[in-house]
Amino acid sequence: MSLPPLNAIRVFEAIGRTGSVKAAAEELFVTPGAASRQLAKLEQSLEVALFKRSHRQITLTPAGLRYFETVSDLLVQLSDVTDEIRTSKGRRPLHIWCPMTFGQRWLVPRLQAFRKQHPDRVVIFTTSLGPIDRNSTTTDVAIRIGRGSWPGCVSHRLMPIRLTPVCSPALLEQVGPFETARDLLRTTLLQSSARPGYWRIWLDAAGAKGIDPDQGITFESVSLAYQMAISGAGVAMGQAVLVADDLRAKRLVAPFPQVADSMDAFYLIYPNRLSQDPFVCQFRDWILEEATDHGVPAAS
Repeated sequence: MSLPPLNAIRVFEAIGRTGSVKAAAEELFVTPGAASRQLAKLEQSLEVALFKRSHRQITLTPAGLRYFETVSDLLVQLSDVTDEIRTSKGRRPLHIWCPMTFGQRWLVPRLQAFRKQHPDRVVIFTTSLGPIDRNSTTTDVAIRIGRGSWPGCVSHRLMPIRLTPVCSPALLEQVGPFETARDLLRTTLLQSSARPGYWRIWLDAAGAKGIDPDQGITFESVSLAYQMAISGAGVAMGQAVLVADDLRAKRLVAPFPQVADSMDAFYLIYPNRLSQDPFVCQFRDWILEEATDHGVPAAS
């Protein structure tokens, strides 16, 4: 029996159903480039073109349409029987993906509470520095930063992204209090290449002039920038919900009263096909309740 790779089949079905490589990639949590490579692999295996490509459109060929109709039915049947078997054995895990800093600073410290409520459930937790794990095709739920629109997915807004500079109390003792944004010129801005525009958003909202928002030291992750701020190396741009515990513990302080709202927010998302899944619904209800308390401690 000669069968093409299952990943290539899933990508083909998603592209055929959505009519878009980008939309299919979003749904399967892979990059458009990875989706295109899987499709090319499938066409090479079958030795036939499944899609007709134009500048702005991709449509099924007659052979592709015939293949899509069969593949689509088979995948639905396979998904249904897989869910039945996993549910009957009580072994189906919940696969959670989220950005590394969100996982470290917000979700992981709270996951034990979810486990206590559902001790019989298995949770597989994955983080990464990139937008999403490019090799993952098994993610059930994900935490994403965006504006609420992901094709093929249900999204729930968890909390806004509110920005405010943060630094250690020791830094303020060393360089003196910050009275205006221009006082930032006396220290180092700590940047993250994962969120490159956040300093500019806050400086614009604060009406600060003459400060280069791209200066300072840039780190790959937001977590590293926060850690350097705690060590007294400079001032990081804090996402309020991610530095709330540090502010409460006085490891960090927010020296300015100005808080800028990003247009983005943290969202919980999951594929439409899992919208009635009991385990996904349990996690959704739990995290939405947890996210209702995301206030920012007052600066001190």
